[in-house]
Amino acid sequence: MPQAADRIYLASQSPRRRELLKQIGVSFDVLVLRTSLGREDVREIPLDGEAPEAFALRMAEEKSEKGAQAAALRQLIARPVLGADTVVDLDGDIIGKPRDLAQAGEILQRLSGRTHWVHTGVAISDGGRLESRLSSSKVQFAPLTSAAIARYLDSGEALDKAGAYGIQGRAGAFVSRIEGSYTGIMGLPLFETAELLNWARIRV
Repeated sequence: MPQAADRIYLASQSPRRRELLKQIGVSFDVLVLRTSLGREDVREIPLDGEAPEAFALRMAEEKSEKGAQAAALRQLIARPVLGADTVVDLDGDIIGKPRDLAQAGEILQRLSGRTHWVHTGVAISDGGRLESRLSSSKVQFAPLTSAAIARYLDSGEALDKAGAYGIQGRAGAFVSRIEGSYTGIMGLPLFETAELLNWARIRV
């Protein structure tokens, strides 16, 4: 079993981020942050005029720092805390997770046949220190028919993902080209994450 120094806290409930950390052999415990209205640990709302990439990086840093504060308040074993945030950027508009299927359909119609960016910020808080990285990737969607969008919405994959799609699922068939990090588009860029883990003295 790894010692405590070889484990981290993951301040995210994303199953994709859990899978990616396991892929590179990182031991972790999930640290759940509050999301109830009025009691949020992190408010995922862009500042006026905030660029999508700046928003993704700020959210990752806030999740990491708030996670470290929550661990201390709960008197948990001190470990590095990893936070991450992913946004889809279409013409400078920040596109997060859809509210419902109707909005998910509208988002997919906007992305159809066009190129967009996916920005994922990742940050580690360790003993009062904070370090972060940003991964930005360009994604080209093929033109989508109404029937293809309807089938994807019926799959149930759209609701919990920025931009209403997950490249690792059925929507992978929508993507004609990417430039950048496939794992960054999934939600956790492994190259940048490994850099941060090494910075925090976690073996990868």
